Amino acid sequence: MKIFFIYNAKSGKVNSLLDMAHKLISPKTYQCKLCTITHDAFSENAQWRNFREKTKLPLEFLHSDEFEKTYKNIDAKYPVVLLEKDQKLTIWISKSDIEKIENSEELIHLIEAKAKTMNFSNLD
Repeated sequence: MKIFFIYNAKSGKVNSLLDMAHKLISPKTYQCKLCTITHDAFSENAQWRNFREKTKLPLEFLHSDEFEKTYKNIDAKYPVVLLEKDQKLTIWISKSDIEKIENSEELIHLIEAKAKTMNFSNLD
C-alpha cells in the first residue's frame, strides 16, 4: 500500500516560482489547498516536514503533471490524496475534504486516524 499526495500544481522551477509569487500576492486565490497546508511561501513548513520525515507510512508526493504522466486514467480533482492498494488507486482524502482542513496539524491528525483503520504493515 502507498499514499499519494497529488498537488494541484505543475512541476518545474518556473512553475515553482510562479506558485511562490501567487502565494505571496494573492494567497486566497491560490488553487492548491494541499500546498498551502504543507508549505509556507518559500518552503515546506516545519510541522509537516517533521511528520513526513518521521512517519513510517509509505508516502509519495507528486505534482499533477507528474502524476498524470504515470496514471493516465484516473479521474480525480486536485489536490487529492490517493491510496494505492492491490495495484488500484482510490480517493483517500478528497479535494473537498482537503478544502476543509485549516493547517498541517489537522492534516496530520486525519492521516494518522485514517491510517489506523488500514492494514499498513511494518509501521511499528
